[in-house]
Amino acid sequence: MNFIIKLFMGLHVALYRLTGGRMGGSMGGMRVLILTTVGRKTGKTHVNPVAYFERDGGYLIVASNGGKDSHPGWYFNLKANPDITVQVMDKQLPVHAEIVSGEKRAEFWKYVVQSAPNFGDYEKNTKREIPLVFLSQFK
Repeated sequence: MNFIIKLFMGLHVALYRLTGGRMGGSMGGMRVLILTTVGRKTGKTHVNPVAYFERDGGYLIVASNGGKDSHPGWYFNLKANPDITVQVMDKQLPVHAEIVSGEKRAEFWKYVVQSAPNFGDYEKNTKREIPLVFLSQFK
């Protein structure tokens, strides 16, 4: 099963890049960006399609991991190496990742759940607080 998921993700990323996001730029009614991180243990580059929300001049992403009880690997990579690159449609952008907490997280979480209720269901069904990550562009 893991092989099939990796194959699907690889095809999604390839299609997104090939078409500048015209194909693969949305999934399940949500916009998708390509997140490029550096592995905290391996130093290797990893790419993941991730749903995003435009907010406060940046991009808000949700480390939901499909509602599993563990954070996705890319979240740990971002914590270790927060200066990364994303592709939003046909634009490659250097960004800085910041884990959102406190009142700001509560405000952003409300926005996320109003925009995509499935994220609220994920958090209700897991033992963890699902992290929100804000990606701000380098000026």
